[in-house]
Amino acid sequence: MVGFKPSDVPPPLGVKMASAGAAACIADIVTFPLDTAKVRLQIQGEKAVDAAKNIRYRGVFGTISTMIRTEGPRSLYNGLVAGLQRQLCFASVRIGLYDNVRDFYTGGKENPGVLVRILAGCTTGAMAVSFAQPTDVVKVRFQAQMNLDGVARRYSGTIQAYKHIFQNEGLRGLWKGTLPNITRNALVNCTELVTYDLIKEAILRHKLMSDNLPCHFVSAFGAGFVTTVIASPVDVVKTRYMNSPPGQYKSAINCAWTMMTKEGPTAFYKGFVPSFLRLGSWNVVMFVSFEQIKRAMMVTKKRIESNN
Repeated sequence: MVGFKPSDVPPPLGVKMASAGAAACIADIVTFPLDTAKVRLQIQGEKAVDAAKNIRYRGVFGTISTMIRTEGPRSLYNGLVAGLQRQLCFASVRIGLYDNVRDFYTGGKENPGVLVRILAGCTTGAMAVSFAQPTDVVKVRFQAQMNLDGVARRYSGTIQAYKHIFQNEGLRGLWKGTLPNITRNALVNCTELVTYDLIKEAILRHKLMSDNLPCHFVSAFGAGFVTTVIASPVDVVKTRYMNSPPGQYKSAINCAWTMMTKEGPTAFYKGFVPSFLRLGSWNVVMFVSFEQIKRAMMVTKKRIESNN
């Protein structure tokens, strides 16, 4: 057995939510440069300021290299604070609540069907976006912001960004792109969690692996690939729309239509490679960390209870 053994007692809701939030923060820290590269590739093609017109991003590693050369290595972590705030609010709900919501829909029955799992994933994904959206807006805008001479920075810090958006765009600005983000995260969440669930169950059912790190790694990698294929078009629209200044797009649908007419259907898969590299690696780090943190917390909880 590699890592902590599964707990004999199902972990309580608090343990699952805390484990999910912590694991997602670890995954974000590890994969954030890939996410920033993805955002830069997705917004490429929009109107650029003069100082940035000659900068072109080519591929994920080319984008990272260009950013380091022109803006310095710190630019790869633009928006990390907002990203961690987002994961603490977001992942703890969408991942931590998933099992409980799934069991609620089935009445606690074992071996729930795929449709019930999908419904549970969509539910927790939409719930998480509903109150964590401002953190995502700030994160995306920081990642899109260039640290170049001659380019005015929109925001100087995370708190200032929240204040600036609220003062200039109102509450609607902080919740900008909620519809495409709910759509995107409902897709991501149900695909990610359901695929991970199904792959892991199949591996254990056919006794290909035991419930340990290699099993979690394979399940998470498969979930990351399937999720990227399904969610990439919505993710590009979400990024473009949330990063846009007031008045550029009338709605998320208008943003998607503008992309289709001006850049063609391939625009919806801009940044696919970094999206897959990011989602694949993010899923691996997050799910492996999630399983281990959850089990470690249960071991600690059991020790504390036995000592009392």
